Amino acid sequence: MRPPPPIRLSAVLTPLGWGTLAGSVALYAAGFALGYPEPVVLATGGLLALAVALAWTAPKPRLEVHREITPLKVPRGDAAVAVLNVSNLGRRGLSGLRAQDRIGASEHTVDLPRLPKGAVRTVSYPLPTDVRGEIPVGPLLLIRADPFGLTRRVRSYGSPVTLLVRPRTVALPVPPSGRAHHLEGPTSDNAPSGTVTFHTLREYVVGDDLRHVHWRSSARTGTLMVRQLIDAGLPTTTVVLDTRYLTELAVDAAASVALAAARAGFPVRLLTGDGPVPDTKDPESVLDRLALVRAGAGSVTEPLRVARGGGSLVLVTADPEEAGRAAGVRRRFDRVICVYVGPGQVAVPGITVLPIASLDALPLAWGSR
Repeated sequence: MRPPPPIRLSAVLTPLGWGTLAGSVALYAAGFALGYPEPVVLATGGLLALAVALAWTAPKPRLEVHREITPLKVPRGDAAVAVLNVSNLGRRGLSGLRAQDRIGASEHTVDLPRLPKGAVRTVSYPLPTDVRGEIPVGPLLLIRADPFGLTRRVRSYGSPVTLLVRPRTVALPVPPSGRAHHLEGPTSDNAPSGTVTFHTLREYVVGDDLRHVHWRSSARTGTLMVRQLIDAGLPTTTVVLDTRYLTELAVDAAASVALAAARAGFPVRLLTGDGPVPDTKDPESVLDRLALVRAGAGSVTEPLRVARGGGSLVLVTADPEEAGRAAGVRRRFDRVICVYVGPGQVAVPGITVLPIASLDALPLAWGSR
């Protein structure tokens, strides 16, 4: 598919070009006023240089430009790159091209080699993935400047693309619920989608049972909608993330626990001090939602108090007092685990506390619980 056409086109003088123009005018005025030919000669040279520069950048180059971000979703710290392909569709070779891409709040500039007629140039550059969240990339600007740096032509291609930096995760066993049933995962093909309790409506995908189509909603929205049912007998994993002292380690630990349950087909609930995190029905949505979690001022005391009981409760916090409060809801859950990411050691009677100083330490602590 061909990329969208450029959405902006302009040829302007650079700061050096404006300085040359102003200097030339001043030299002309001084030369005529004082009767000296030398300033007039210098001014003429400056104006000729500006004319040559404008002639260099005035032609509209015929270019096909495509920039791809790969991958669009990446764990924090993993590699992501932008791959830029520029094709010269014109009749003449082009030089002096420079690509300028906005990445978040900064700009990245790449000098392109000379582009002969019909040639294609491919360059790639890394994208920052050390900060979790959404990173807008673009719009992409192609800049053609003259050899003197007096003028430039700027063309904007495409629209910004969003790179999603997700939490890092480590493989963990399914959080234990303390109940005997379904400990090794759903035991029938229809258990994850369920046959017991209505959960929500979603768009139809190939393979869905047509008996679950909700015709009234489909007629109203114009899109085929199906009922999503859940098996109420499956143990739910409730992950509570304390965001008051939020660290990347805390988010990574919460993501690892929630992902283990979601990949096994078990229901997952994510809670923070600001309330429930919506739409965590599958592993991909769990990672997408946790990629956007930010620090908050709300305590998890109230979410712990009102959280629906049953299954496993996993609290991720750096606050020893919150770890102690988790013991107060012990009777409502089959198993309560606190992943403690703060300084020092914490011991709370009645619940399992797993102190970790790095994400790599979580699997070992999890296996010894």
